[in-house]
Amino acid sequence: MPLDALSPAPIMPPADERYYEDYLPGSVYRCGPVTVARDEVIAFATAYDPQPMHTDEAYAAAGPFGGLIASGWQTVGILMRLYVDNFLSSVASMVSPGCDELRWLLPVRPGDQLTCQITILEKRRFRSEPMKGMIKSRIEGINQNGELAASFIGTTFMKCRAIDPDLAPA
Repeated sequence: MPLDALSPAPIMPPADERYYEDYLPGSVYRCGPVTVARDEVIAFATAYDPQPMHTDEAYAAAGPFGGLIASGWQTVGILMRLYVDNFLSSVASMVSPGCDELRWLLPVRPGDQLTCQITILEKRRFRSEPMKGMIKSRIEGINQNGELAASFIGTTFMKCRAIDPDLAPA
């Protein structure tokens, strides 16, 4: 699933050549789609979120969603997989201190196709460690109808390719 740059996003170098400097605020990228499979919805929910709207088709059909829906945690997991496989650097990505503003906006159903859209919101270097920086991105799950199903803001610490001369020790 190639990472597609949406205008005005620049083309990203390959993941094994990508560093902090390559992530530019305002850039928007898409990857996917991934089709949500019925058996995976039930298996995930059975293991991690065993509510009947995720595991029991008869119950779900009579419920407020009119059918089986994926756990929101599975939806985030699908988006995270797309984000890691297609957007993060395999050589510079370090760790994440967490995410903010997690929202489940629409139910995700078996057969839906989710595309991950990533918008780089901001970035900054660490003064205390000039070869490291932080990137903050909005990660959105968009279904096959172009509807926003889920969204969160992720923060990732990254290695830099070179020291910023303005931050270098004197």
